[in-house]
Amino acid sequence: MQNYSDHYRKVHTSQTLLLNEQSKLLENQGRDIFKFGFGQSPFPPIPIAIDHLKDCAGAKDYSAVQGMPMLREHIARFHQEAEGIDISADRVVVAPGSKILIYTVLTMFEKADILIPAPAWVSYTPQAVLSGHTPIPVNSTFQEKWRVTPDAIERAIKTKKNSQLPTVLIINFPGNPDGLTYGLNELNNIAEVCRRHHILVIADEIYGLLHHQGEHTSFSHVYPEATIVTGGLSKWCGAGGWRLGIAMLPEKLNGEFKNNLLGIASETYSCTATPIQMAACAAYQWNENTQTYLFHQRRLLSFIGNWIARKLIETGVQVHLPEGGFYLFLDFSRFFEKLHKNGITTSQLFCEKLLAETRVALLPGDAFGLAAAFISARMAYVEFNGNDALAASKMVRNEDLLTEDLLKTVFEKTARGVNILCSWLNSL
Repeated sequence: MQNYSDHYRKVHTSQTLLLNEQSKLLENQGRDIFKFGFGQSPFPPIPIAIDHLKDCAGAKDYSAVQGMPMLREHIARFHQEAEGIDISADRVVVAPGSKILIYTVLTMFEKADILIPAPAWVSYTPQAVLSGHTPIPVNSTFQEKWRVTPDAIERAIKTKKNSQLPTVLIINFPGNPDGLTYGLNELNNIAEVCRRHHILVIADEIYGLLHHQGEHTSFSHVYPEATIVTGGLSKWCGAGGWRLGIAMLPEKLNGEFKNNLLGIASETYSCTATPIQMAACAAYQWNENTQTYLFHQRRLLSFIGNWIARKLIETGVQVHLPEGGFYLFLDFSRFFEKLHKNGITTSQLFCEKLLAETRVALLPGDAFGLAAAFISARMAYVEFNGNDALAASKMVRNEDLLTEDLLKTVFEKTARGVNILCSWLNSL
């Protein structure tokens, strides 16, 4: 029999999914794990969507590949009202997750150069490679708050081997793995570079509604002619397992581009599950219930994220205060000498030793495109019960009254895990 393995693509399991499986395995063995590695929303889906899903469970027919017309109308209206995005239902595409939508957009091109921030979400580079493209890192630093700058984009463009190939920039904010975002001036400056070089932008704004102050500005505001905005239910609506993602296309891509995109979709994933789409119609309503639901998520995430960041900064970790989502990117540069003396020379070794000795799970920085020797890690501060946290927040009318008493109740395990991490670092 032929040895097929010589011809396989070399693709590893996503490190985020692998870490989640490993953490669950350790838990099943009776070990108490502090799961700061896997970025899954701790909050329940908005109740009206759950109720609607129960009612729609019997819906079994395929939907249109682009998504149910009624749902696309809801999505367009929702993002117009919530974020001021200029979008119509005919330019909305629905898929089983924004992850497959980003991949589908990349497969539209026979060959392209994909500009990917470093650090960035773990799947961008593998998707670019699987699509047959060349990933080009756009490097950033702690001092730049891990943000893409116009100069960094210019430097990345200069490394293109074929100037005739299309260039695609993937930009994600509020960011995974860093929890940081961009101001309007920064976005305008990036848009100017993209316009000058005719760059297509995929703006992964899936954490946009979790901007801690509710002040997310879509990249489509500053670069409407060539920005594809992606999002979905997994983060703001706590429904990652429902697998519903969206893409909002610019007017200029509403013809041949969209038709080709839907052609690829029709030959691969066909459509999103019909009951999920019907339930999503109930979720995509910009009303008082949705705004209250988001208000409590945002202030809870801001409270615990800022507490953790300040605690880590006191310990010597380089980390910025979070601005959105539920991530912190930890730079252990100040511990390099001590870590090396303990035989810890890579991010992977750091996370392995930390998990073995403290049961604290972080995701190593090299998973996000940084050098393995640059010892860093992502913390997803979602180790708490979202139902309990929402209930506690609803009991506090004044936002300023959120106190450290929460650290002894709904955030007890989170605080315990962070204190263990800090003690371990201090003991090196």
